[in-house]
Amino acid sequence: MTRLKGKVALITGGASGIGEATVRLFVEEGASVMVADIQDERGRRLAGELGSRAGYVHTDVSREPDVQGAVEETRARFGRLDCIFNNAGYAGVGGKIEDVPVDGFDATMGVLLRGVFLGIKHAAPVMKKQGAGSIISTASVAGLRTGLGPHVYSAAKAAVIHLTHSVAMELGEHGVRVNCICPGGIATPIFGKSMGLSPERADEILPLLKGVLENIQPIKRPGLPEDIARAALWLASDESSFVNGHALVVDGGIIGGRPWSESQLRREALRSALGLS
Repeated sequence: MTRLKGKVALITGGASGIGEATVRLFVEEGASVMVADIQDERGRRLAGELGSRAGYVHTDVSREPDVQGAVEETRARFGRLDCIFNNAGYAGVGGKIEDVPVDGFDATMGVLLRGVFLGIKHAAPVMKKQGAGSIISTASVAGLRTGLGPHVYSAAKAAVIHLTHSVAMELGEHGVRVNCICPGGIATPIFGKSMGLSPERADEILPLLKGVLENIQPIKRPGLPEDIARAALWLASDESSFVNGHALVVDGGIIGGRPWSESQLRREALRSALGLS
């Protein structure tokens, strides 16, 4: 399969979860991919497994020198940059609003919003010079609806969506497309890590997590990293060449509201309470 033949991509958070699935798919589809992450052992192992069309660079997306260096390393190794997928993330600080520490707020925004901003900032001049490129960021349904994530996480993802819309209006004039993906409940280690588990333990609970997630949306299966990877593949490919400033929801229908069957049960219960059945 060669939907990305000859293209070069930089994927942050590429060593695990959605990032890893996307790295594997992009390479399979013909791209050369730079894996950017802070999980050095996993990142190097993945790049080594995929061969000469994959590389690894240590990247803390909250630090501008790291992101700038990742873009430069990608160009130096593969000669150009056709796609950046600003995917690195974590659940961040949680709890009641009065309990959120300022340093936790700053750290969460540093990864989830500043990291996306920096990726866009440093990819933009490269892609503008080329006259083409696809910038993709991972947002979330939590940025579109309340109650689907912690306060700061949700605010950061909402900001990513709006930043996407705004920058798309600037860079589209230079042939550079800017879009984001809004995943729903996806079975990745991020859930376990948000509960304080080690990366290894976070991986171990994935089967249990899948069992929980399969019942939270109308499509009765858990969301998988591969679902988001395929969305990113489409946005990175020429198949989406007229798509710009779009927030692509991939959530099995969770933000659509209550499942029809649940609504029917509630309707029948209401009719019964009113003596109408």
